[in-house]
Amino acid sequence: MKTNFSQIITPHCHATAHAITEEEITLCVGDTSFLDYGGIKKKRQGYGPQGNGGNGLLLHSALAVDPEQGQPLGLLWQKVWNRQHRPQPPKKETPRQKKKRQAKARQTSRNRPFEQKASYRWVEAMQAVEKIVSPSTRSIHVFDREGDIAEVFERLNHLNNTGVVVRASHNRRLEQDPNRLWKKLEAQSIQFEYEIDLPKTKDRSARTAKLVVRCCLVQLQRPTRLADSHPLQVYAVYATEVDPPEDEDPVSWMLLTSEAVTTMEMAQTILRWYTYRWRVEEYHKILKSGTQVERYRLAAEGMKTLLGFLCVTAVELLRWTYLERTSPQRPAQDVVTPLQIKVLRAKTSKVPKNLTVAWAVKAVARLGGYLEHRRNTPMGIQVLWKGWAKLNLLVEGWQLATQET
Repeated sequence: MKTNFSQIITPHCHATAHAITEEEITLCVGDTSFLDYGGIKKKRQGYGPQGNGGNGLLLHSALAVDPEQGQPLGLLWQKVWNRQHRPQPPKKETPRQKKKRQAKARQTSRNRPFEQKASYRWVEAMQAVEKIVSPSTRSIHVFDREGDIAEVFERLNHLNNTGVVVRASHNRRLEQDPNRLWKKLEAQSIQFEYEIDLPKTKDRSARTAKLVVRCCLVQLQRPTRLADSHPLQVYAVYATEVDPPEDEDPVSWMLLTSEAVTTMEMAQTILRWYTYRWRVEEYHKILKSGTQVERYRLAAEGMKTLLGFLCVTAVELLRWTYLERTSPQRPAQDVVTPLQIKVLRAKTSKVPKNLTVAWAVKAVARLGGYLEHRRNTPMGIQVLWKGWAKLNLLVEGWQLATQET
C-alpha cells in the first residue's frame, strides 16, 4: 500500500493538536507557497501551471504558534494540490471568437461553488483546525491580505472556538455608514503610540517601528452572494508608521479581527500577533532553502509523498531554531530523543553536565558542518538540515549495531 501526503501529515497535525490541549489560546498562522518544478521535462502529469510558464505544486500551511513569544509549535493543517492546465485554444481562432471564449470562461469561473475555488483554502483551514483542536482551546487564525475574503468572516458564525486576525486588502463598504473602511478609521482619533519589532523580509530590513494606532468596531457590507448571512461585524485596528527610515516604505496595517478590541492592551496584542505571521513564511523558506524541496525530480505522486516527510522535518527545524533562541536552557529531550542524545554524546568531544536545548541544537549543527569557533557566522538552516539528516543515519547505524529501537 502506497503512503500518500495526507497519511504523513495527519498524524503530525493530531500530535500538535494534542500538545496544545492545555492552552487557552493558540495562534494558527497561514500562508500558501508555490513549489516550482519547471525543470522537470518528463513526468509532468500531476503538476500544474504557475506564473510565467512555471510548473509545480501549491502548498498551504496552518502553523500553530505560541501567542506570547511566537514559538512555533507544529502544523495543524496542510494541503497540497496542483492547478489544472487550461485546454489549448482552437486553431485559427479569430479575435472575436477568442474574446467570446474568454468571457465564457470567466463567467464559468465566477459561477463555481465557493468550495471549488482556490480561495476556499482559507476557510477550509479554519474548519479543519477546529475539528482536531480541543474545545478548551481557542484557535486564532492569522492571515495576510490574501485571506481577506468575506467568507472568512462569515464562517466564524458557524465555528465555536475559532477567531481571526486578517490584514485587510479591500477598502470595503460598511453597513449603514457612508464611509468606506479606510476613511472610517482615518476619521478616528489616535488612541495610542506603540513600538513594534519588525522582522526582516525580502522587501525590508529588520527594525523597530513606531506606530500610531486607531481602533473601532465596524460592520462590513455583505456581498450579494452572502446577503442572507449574519452581519459581518469585526474590530478594525489601523496602525501606521511615523518617521520611518529614509530608504524604507512606512508600515501601514489595517487589521480586521473577531476578537474584542476594547482596550489599548488588546490592540497591542493584535498587532503583536500579526507580526508572528512571518513564522509561516520562515517555515516555507526552510522547506525550500533547507530541505531544498524543489531540487527533486519525481513524478507528482511520489513528490507529494516525499513532500510530507520534508514538511514535518522543516517544522521541527523551525521549532528547534526558536527554542534555541528563546529557551536555550530547556532540557535537550525537548528537541531530540534519548537515542539521538546517545549518538550526539558519542560524537561530541566535550559533553556538558547539563544537556540543554542549546547544546543539542549546536551538536546537530556541528554534524552538518557548523564551525562554532567562527563566532560571526550564524547557525544557518542548511547546516541544521544536513546535521539532522546525518544524525538520522547515525541513529540507524547505532540501531543496527545494538538492535535498539
